Amino acid sequence: MQETVVSGQTSETSWWTRLTAGPLRILVSLIVPVLTFLALRWSFAYMRDTEANKLLIGAVALIVGVGAVWVLFILTDNVVSLLPERVRESVRPFVFVGPALVVIALYLIYPMLNTLWLSFGNANGTEFVGVDNYLYLFTSPANLIAFRNNVLWLVFVTGFVVSMGLVIAVMVDRIGFWEPIAKSFIFLPMAISSVGASIIWKFVYSFQPAGRPQIGLFNAIYTAFGGDPQGWLIIKPWNNFFLIAIMIWMLTGFAMVVISAAVKGVPSELLEAARIDGATEIQIFFGVIIPYIQGTLLTITTTVIIMVLKVFDIVYVMTNGQHETEVLANAMYRELFRFRHYGRSGALAVILLLAVIPVMIYNVRGFRQQRR
Repeated sequence: MQETVVSGQTSETSWWTRLTAGPLRILVSLIVPVLTFLALRWSFAYMRDTEANKLLIGAVALIVGVGAVWVLFILTDNVVSLLPERVRESVRPFVFVGPALVVIALYLIYPMLNTLWLSFGNANGTEFVGVDNYLYLFTSPANLIAFRNNVLWLVFVTGFVVSMGLVIAVMVDRIGFWEPIAKSFIFLPMAISSVGASIIWKFVYSFQPAGRPQIGLFNAIYTAFGGDPQGWLIIKPWNNFFLIAIMIWMLTGFAMVVISAAVKGVPSELLEAARIDGATEIQIFFGVIIPYIQGTLLTITTTVIIMVLKVFDIVYVMTNGQHETEVLANAMYRELFRFRHYGRSGALAVILLLAVIPVMIYNVRGFRQQRR
C-alpha cells in the first residue's frame, strides 16, 4: 500500500513537473533578462555620475557587468535547451556569439559608420560638403607635416623596435643565469604608461638657459663637455627623432620578450646540424633563426605598426604637436576639441582606419598561412 502511495506521489510529481517545467523556465528566462537589463541601465547611469565614489563605480562595473553577462548567457542557453534538438544545435552558437556581435555593432560598427558620415560634413556635421575635408587635409601644410611625421614614426619605430628586439633576444638567450634579470630591466619600460614615460623623458630633455643648473640629463652631459644648453624639443626636424626614441625605449622590451620565446622554440637539432655543416653564428642567425621565427617577426611588426599609427599621448604630453612634431592622432584631437570641426576630425579618423586595415588583413593572412 505504501509503495502504491509513493508511486502515486512520484507519478503526480512527475506529471506536475512536466506540466510546469517548460512554462516556468520560459517565464523565468524572460523576466530575469529584463531585470538584468534594468540593472545594467542603472549601473551605466551610476557610472556616469561624476560625484559617485570611484571605488564604488569600479565595484558596480565589475559585479553588475560581469554578473549580468553570466546571467544572460545562462538564461538564454536555458531557453534554447527547450527547443527541438535540430533547431537547438543551430541556435546555440548564436547565444554565445550574439551578445559579442551586438556589442561590436554598437561600439565599433555604428561609430565607424557615423564617423565616415561626419567626415563628409561641415564643421558641425549638419551639412554635406563631399570630399572637401579630405582635400583640405591633403593640401594643408600643417597636416602634410603630420603625414610626414607619421611616416617617420612608422619607419624608425618599427625598424628599430623589431631589429633591436631580435638582436637583444638572441643575445640575452646566451647569458645563462643573468637572462631573467636582463630581460626584466629591458622589459621594465613597457610597464610604464605612455604619459608616464613622456613625463620621464621630458625631464631628460629639460632645458634651462645658460648659467642655470641643468636638470635635464641630455643638457647636463652636453654642457659638461663644454656645449651650450639646447632646447632638444624645438630643434627641427630632430625633435621628431627625440620623441620617436621614447616609443622605441618603451616597445623594445615587448618585442624582445615575444621574440625570445620564439627563439627558444628553434629546435636545437636544427642549430647543431647547421654548426656541423660549418655555418658560422652569423649565418645561423640569418639562415636558420630568422626564417624559423618569421611568423613571430610578422606579428611583432604589424603590432608595432598599429601602435605607431595611433600614437598620440607621447606627442600630446611632450610638445602638443608644436615645432613641427604633429602626428595624425594629435591633429584629429586638435580639430575636434580645439577647433570643434567634426568633419575634419572625422576625416582624419577615417584616414587612420584605412591605414590600419591593410596591416590587419596582412596579419590575418599570415596567421592563416602559419596554420597551413
